[in-house]
Amino acid sequence: MEIIRVVRLAFQEEKISDFAKIFEESSINIRSFEGCIHLELMRDHFHANVFYTYSRWASNEALNAYRNSSLFKNTWKETKKLFTDKPQAFSMISLQKVQVYILFINVLFSCHNIL
Repeated sequence: MEIIRVVRLAFQEEKISDFAKIFEESSINIRSFEGCIHLELMRDHFHANVFYTYSRWASNEALNAYRNSSLFKNTWKETKKLFTDKPQAFSMISLQKVQVYILFINVLFSCHNIL
């Protein structure tokens, strides 16, 4: 079962560029880690020092294998030095996906009828 993982990270303002460098250097290895389907970094719209990682994993076992890996341990060791607040992590499963392409097709046909 696919696992979605969201982690909220709050950084010291002066350490944001340090985090950006750590993420840039490690993201390729994380993305290529067995079982990683997707990895994305986002910044909070209202708080410039708060970031979120959004990742999808093939299974809980794949996520745990990553969390127990030297890649994670080394990356986390450097990252946690930069925090201003305790990180928050959420693991979820998807219950329902909205079929956006149906909406796109309806809009496309509506535009076609106008022309």
